[in-house]
Amino acid sequence: SRDMRKLVGPDMAPAAAAKVYEAAGIGPEDVDVVELHDCFTANELITYEALGLTPEGTAEKFILDGDNTYGGRVVTNPSGGLLSKGHPLGATGLAQCAELTWQLRGQADQRQVDGARLALQHNLGLGGACVVTLYQRMDA
Repeated sequence: SRDMRKLVGPDMAPAAAAKVYEAAGIGPEDVDVVELHDCFTANELITYEALGLTPEGTAEKFILDGDNTYGGRVVTNPSGGLLSKGHPLGATGLAQCAELTWQLRGQADQRQVDGARLALQHNLGLGGACVVTLYQRMDA
C-alpha cells in the first residue's frame, strides 16, 4: 500500500494502546504525560487519535486548544520529541523511557510536568512494530 499511515504505524497503535490500557485498568484520559514517536512532523498529529488521547477527527483542535502541552490535558513530548534529538535510530525508545522516568520521579527540571503520575510511551519501527508502554509513579 502507498498509504503513509501504514508506514508510520497509526493502524497498529490503537490495538497496542487498547491492550495496555485494558491490562492496566486505566484509560487514555488518565495519562498525564506522553512521549510519542514523532518521527515525521505529521506523525504527532495522527498518533493522538490512534492512542485514544482525542476522538477521531479532533487532533487538530486538540493541538490548537493547547491540550497537548503544559496546562492542557496531557503534556506531549516534554523532551522535545524525536525530531529535536535528531531521531537517533535505536536510541529513541531509551530516551523516551528516561524522560518519562525523570518525569515520574520529579527530576525533569524545567521540563517537569507538575503532578505527573501516569506516563505513556509510544514507539514505532517502520512497517511492523509498535510498542505502547505505561509507567506509573508508585509512592512509598
